[in-house]
Formats: sequence, C-alpha cells, structure tokens
Amino acid sequence: MMAGPGKPPWMLPLFDEPSTFDRASLASRLRALAAQNIFIGGSSWKYEGWLGQIYTPERYLTRGKFSQKRFQSECLAEYAETFPIVCGDFSFYQFPSPQYWDKLFASAPASLRFALKVPEEVTAEVFPKHARYGPRAGMANESYLNADAFDALFLEPLARNRQRVPCLILEFGSRGTAPREFVRRLDSFLAALPDSFRYAVEVRNSEYLVPFYFDCLHARNAAHVFNAWTRMPPLAAQMALEGAFTTDFTVVRALLRQGRAYEDVVAQFSPYDRVADPNPEAREALRALIRRMREERRAAYIFVNNRFEGNSPETIRAVTDE
Repeated sequence: MMAGPGKPPWMLPLFDEPSTFDRASLASRLRALAAQNIFIGGSSWKYEGWLGQIYTPERYLTRGKFSQKRFQSECLAEYAETFPIVCGDFSFYQFPSPQYWDKLFASAPASLRFALKVPEEVTAEVFPKHARYGPRAGMANESYLNADAFDALFLEPLARNRQRVPCLILEFGSRGTAPREFVRRLDSFLAALPDSFRYAVEVRNSEYLVPFYFDCLHARNAAHVFNAWTRMPPLAAQMALEGAFTTDFTVVRALLRQGRAYEDVVAQFSPYDRVADPNPEAREALRALIRRMREERRAAYIFVNNRFEGNSPETIRAVTDE
C-alpha cells in the first residue's frame, strides 16, 4: 500500500493491493554489503510515506486505526529489518540524556548501527537567524568547538552504547570564516577529542575543499563527509578531489540536488512515498564509491535522504540493483 501524493497514509485503506516494493530483496542486498563493511541506510526513519514499503501498516494499528504515536515509538525496530544503519539527525538539535540513549538503542535490535550528528551547540559558530533560537538567533555561540563541553554533554552519556555508533558527524553549515581559520580551529578541536569514537566532518562551503583541509582530517584520522547539497559540488566531483579519502572509512550523505532549496524540496516531495526526481549521475557516483570501497577494503557509511529524490528506499534500491 502506497500513499498517494499529498494524502497521509492513515486516510487510505490499509488492506489494498500488495506493494510492489521488494523489501526482502533489498534487505538481503544490504546485509551482503554490510558484511563487506558497506553500510547503507536513511537519514532518520519516522516517515509515514514508507508505509506499505518499508513499514507494515498492520503493525501500527490501535483499536483498528493507524496510530501515529505507536508508529513513532515502534517503527525503528521494523526499519532495522531492512536497513543495517541509520543516520540520527535528531541529535543535531539536542544533548540527549543517558536515559534517552538507552531507550533509543533498546527500541531496535542490537545489529542496527547509528551514525549520529553532533549537536549544533558545538558546531554552530553563529546561531542562525531563526525563531527557534529565540534571543540567541544571530548571536555568536560561546560553545563553538568546545571539546570539553562536547565530551561531558554528549560523548560521556553516549559512551555505554558506543559499540553501536561507528561514527559521529560534525556538520558545519555555510559560514564566512576563512578556510585557514576554520581548519586551524577544527584541527585543535579534533586533537582534543577522545579516540573512543570515530569522527567525520561535513562542510557546506565549497571553498573549504582544499588540500590543507583534507590534510587536517588525515592527520586526525577523521573522514570527510561527501555530501550532496545545494551549494556543494556534485558527489562525483568531490570524490575526484586529491586526498579527499582521508582515513580507513568514509561517509556519504545524499541530501539535496545541487542548486535546489531545502524548503522547495519539502513542499514538492512530501509525503516522501515515491521518487519524484531521479538523479542518475548521483546514483552512479554512489555505485562508483561502493565499488571503490569494496576494492580498497575501506568501511563506508552511506545515507540517503528523502529530499534527495523523493523517497530514500527507492533510491537505495536503485543504487544497489547492481
């Protein structure tokens, strides 16, 4: 059962024609790749547009009706029946407590891995001018690249679950800082971090993709995040840069087509139940990366966002069809 464009799943019949999405076949391919240290999953998981595709509607019925509350709290376990890894975007907005982490990890089988985004309280040099930041909007962030605060408020509460976290992603939004100053501060921050976790750095300034940035990551044993984003070079172009593969693992986040605004994509692609805009060039770049990582025996963590083409599971299925 697939929800039609613009119509939420709970408004549709729960028992109609079977989905044509072969979830079992995709799960088998992803397990085989994971056995070779190629882990592929989605950016987050709570999408009702995936009902009838990744999720079984009947599992989320309460008194015969679809329950959003039940879906939100229980769907991660079913997600893990198909995917071996997930990207936790939620942690970008908070410092979760130890109790929160325990509940999250207990809600899915032990086989599921999590790549988690580091809170923006650490990576935002200046808070965006957005209402959700209240009086801090547009203000400098006193906790920017504060390794002690990051360790105490994020790494320590997460420590007892670190075996399920192959990497932490530091996302740096577009900024005006000169490349050398950014890299200088990044280098000091990475040097101060404990080696109990692995780290990957995502930048959204194309001018930062220079040799001394990659040299910094290589020296600190951190990965560059190859990210498809509106203001970044295409994935293939980033992967062709000398020195861009900085350590023994790599991270890819297929987020947006180049030149496309996030808000426009949300309006166009919701509720994310089908591919609306295929991107064959990016799909081939992902296939090429998978082939390279298998040949070089490096681990790879690849995440596909619904905003990339409209439906993450369909994109992943297309990429892994080979």
